[in-house]
Amino acid sequence: MEVFDNGWDAQATLVDGRWVERTPRRIEVAERLRREAVLLPWLAPQVPLAVPQPVVLSEEPLRLRHPLIVGDPCSGDNPSQAAALGGFLAALHALSVEDALGLGVPDAQTSYDESRPTWARFRREVVPMLEPALRSAGNGLLDRIVTPPLRPRLVHGDLGPAHVRVSGDEVTGIIDWSDACVGDPALDLAWAIHGTTPVFARSFAAGYGTDEALASRALDWHLLGPWHEVIFGMDTQQPVFVESGLSGVVQRLHAH
Repeated sequence: MEVFDNGWDAQATLVDGRWVERTPRRIEVAERLRREAVLLPWLAPQVPLAVPQPVVLSEEPLRLRHPLIVGDPCSGDNPSQAAALGGFLAALHALSVEDALGLGVPDAQTSYDESRPTWARFRREVVPMLEPALRSAGNGLLDRIVTPPLRPRLVHGDLGPAHVRVSGDEVTGIIDWSDACVGDPALDLAWAIHGTTPVFARSFAAGYGTDEALASRALDWHLLGPWHEVIFGMDTQQPVFVESGLSGVVQRLHAH
């Protein structure tokens, strides 16, 4: 067995070169992994890209297994991959919210309520770490984020380059669904539009059908990304994450 993914929430181990086994790093992550085993088999036939379909191997300790989805992290510069990803998210966001809720996915109110303490920490602990000239921009960002979306949809919830697996011009699959919930669809667009090359972003937007309001909301989620790294570093007593996260917060606020 080979540990090949040192993620924040779960540890992934490659078994026999073809199976991925995942175990939660914290107690609160366990229920989210169990939800994946219910959600993803329902989701898989309704979207145009592969997703894991995990099964629970054991409860104590919790272990889930699914076939390996081969591929490398997406570099964010291939327009063919971008178009495929846009089509995938368009299909995901069109799925029945009611059906997803019936499978135990957190609803929009629950998802937002669970995030509010984190956003309050951002305001209380991260904003004071910013240079004075950026504190107003930081507070303004938090003011916008706390407003719930008008049309919540089923979302992946953590869609970045490591979770979009690619090979050649193809997207081979979308992995790590532990943050899936009913929430703001703009969250799933943040990296694809604002963290990639212009040619990728344009191709993605065409494949998804992005409008200006959604792209603007996605920018706010993109700006917020590094704030989580700061808090993670604080909670795990890893100053390197605090420093790199704060650098990302400052860089993104300055850029926009």
